[in-house]
Amino acid sequence: MLVLLLLSWGAALPAMAEDGYDLWLRYRPLPAPVLKQYRDLGGQVVAPAQTGPQRATRDELVRGLAGLLGREPGQAARVQRNGAIVVGTPASVPQLSALQGDLEGLGEEGYLIRSTRLDGRAATVVAANSDIGALYGTFHLLRLLQAGEPLAGLDLREAPKVKVRVLNHWDNLDRYVERGYAGESIWDWHKLPDWLDPRYTDYARANASIGINGTVLNNVNTSAQALTPMYLEKAAALASVFRPYGIKVSLSPRFSAPIEIGGLPTADPLDPAVRRWWKDKADEIYRTIPDFGGFLVKANSEGQPGPQDYGRSHADGANMLAEALAPHGGIVMWRAFVYSHEEPDDRAKQAYTEFAPHDGAFADNVLVQVKNGAIDFQPREPFHPLFGAMPKTPLMMEFQITKEYLGFATHLVYLGPMYEEVLRADTHARGPGSTVAKIVDGSLEGHALTGMAGVANIGVDRNWSGSHFDQANWYVFGRMAWDPHASAETIARDWARMTFSTDPAVVEPVVAMMMGSHQAVVDYMTPMGLHHLMGRGHHYGPGPWVEGGPRADWTSVYYHRADARGIGFDRSATGSNAVAQYAPPVAEQFGSIDTVPEEFLLWFHHVPWDHRMPSGRSLWDELVVRYGRGVDYVRGMRRTWAGLEGKVDPERHHQVSVFLGVQEKEAQWWRDASIAYFQTFSQRPLPAGEAPPPHDVEYYKSLQFPFAPGDGK
Repeated sequence: MLVLLLLSWGAALPAMAEDGYDLWLRYRPLPAPVLKQYRDLGGQVVAPAQTGPQRATRDELVRGLAGLLGREPGQAARVQRNGAIVVGTPASVPQLSALQGDLEGLGEEGYLIRSTRLDGRAATVVAANSDIGALYGTFHLLRLLQAGEPLAGLDLREAPKVKVRVLNHWDNLDRYVERGYAGESIWDWHKLPDWLDPRYTDYARANASIGINGTVLNNVNTSAQALTPMYLEKAAALASVFRPYGIKVSLSPRFSAPIEIGGLPTADPLDPAVRRWWKDKADEIYRTIPDFGGFLVKANSEGQPGPQDYGRSHADGANMLAEALAPHGGIVMWRAFVYSHEEPDDRAKQAYTEFAPHDGAFADNVLVQVKNGAIDFQPREPFHPLFGAMPKTPLMMEFQITKEYLGFATHLVYLGPMYEEVLRADTHARGPGSTVAKIVDGSLEGHALTGMAGVANIGVDRNWSGSHFDQANWYVFGRMAWDPHASAETIARDWARMTFSTDPAVVEPVVAMMMGSHQAVVDYMTPMGLHHLMGRGHHYGPGPWVEGGPRADWTSVYYHRADARGIGFDRSATGSNAVAQYAPPVAEQFGSIDTVPEEFLLWFHHVPWDHRMPSGRSLWDELVVRYGRGVDYVRGMRRTWAGLEGKVDPERHHQVSVFLGVQEKEAQWWRDASIAYFQTFSQRPLPAGEAPPPHDVEYYKSLQFPFAPGDGK
């Protein structure tokens, strides 16, 4: 009785002190009113534990039920009482054989969750065609319990719409994380393969809970050492931890590895000796890691070696690696983030120019991995023109989860709305309704091999991602990789319930903050289609004045092109004509200053300062107002979060409060520095009511941050 009273009292508390390590898998005791509806649930659990995935499933179920319901579930081989939970496949749990027909069409990773009767008794069933499907279904069931959802009449069928759902780690072998804002790499290469940090298992649990089924362990700016026997053994140790959770390990190979570690004089993809070297290397990898996923390749971009060094195409390079992996079932994820060494007329056109002519030339086990936009993970970009331009080639979406251009870890920016905006964009590739999501999931062109990748924001910080709210971006990526048509707001609500509280007085304001946060950061950093305005190298803070250096397209002035007449990059037919890379209806819309969406106005057009905007304001006045609107939104988030004191545990509430203070200060800095700089071109007064920047532009230019985190080495 004492234990029950303590559990009840503890559940009534607003929160417990936490450090964020548990992510969205907190499994804290449910509030008494919610707990009441589950009073008979889990008195008995039927879940086999003969295989690695089965044991992972059973352990997660026991952990979750014990935490949420405050009691250890009973375990048995068959249903003996009402309220039982039965998890497995028809092969592993004979009572589920009657559901065999209902599992058709769910594939190897799908599942059903159903309230039904087994052996004459009420039961909640998680059934699948495979152990991994049952694991995914178990995580879904626990998500429902965490949110306090009723289980009566439950009948859910889920299957992933995308086949390959991976995190790309930009982690170096020395544990430095390029564009990482949560500490050093979680992979302790020096202690592997012998020491398997328990954190690796928790990493796998978190990924499996949102349907991620692959991880690329090392940076795309890679070292050839990653393919040596020593490091393959270390990767194999990680694979052994991830395997029970359905996660395959992949690696980024250096294209010049045959020279650097193979002793060959060339890495020409058409050279027979080079092809043999890669085949032998693939054989070695699969002897070490039998379920190895494949290669993620960055080639002929930002100085990385590649097939163009030998006069060959991207298809030549990708197909050579695909040939080596094909006998083992491996795939190649070949990145389309490329731009030539020559001065481009418009860097936004480079990927299309290099890849579109090779549509249909890639091997069947190649995915071309395309960033969401054509420049480089900017706060907002129009969808990449390659989506819709390569119907014969499966295109894999690449999103960035780590916020390289979005305030690092200290700015609260929920990326779900940005992902959703891109995925719902209509390419018109096959007429209206040809969304990016339909290209990514293969349904538009009938591709069976599909994929989505996210550049990870994970490090050794206790909260994994550098801030508590950045966990939501890892979470929403996984959920949208599973279903690119999912709602960012629905996912945000699930995350808030699992992460903070089921209390609507907490959930609703938190979700409201999250849903407007992306537009806010666009407003105070890069409004109306401006882009690439950050500090040089480290990408920290405003730098619209950045110019000079080895390449024009590594500067800010190249992109905004502000002058006395106006501002913006003319990509219409009178400029670089980048609009021509889109389908005609999209090109027509983007190509006219009268029809282009306001959010992309300055991406596609050089616009006079006095151009009249739909608001009735001039472009200059609208620009200033947008900058201020972004700052005001951050102030509003601070007030909202302050109002949740006492409803969120003190430790996490305090860190978020401090970070929101940092965000407001830096949003104001972005606003003031940008206005001070662009006013030197517009030569126009600020609109009424708008405060002038406290310093002149030379002050903002003088600020230096040589040790800002996350810069490349």
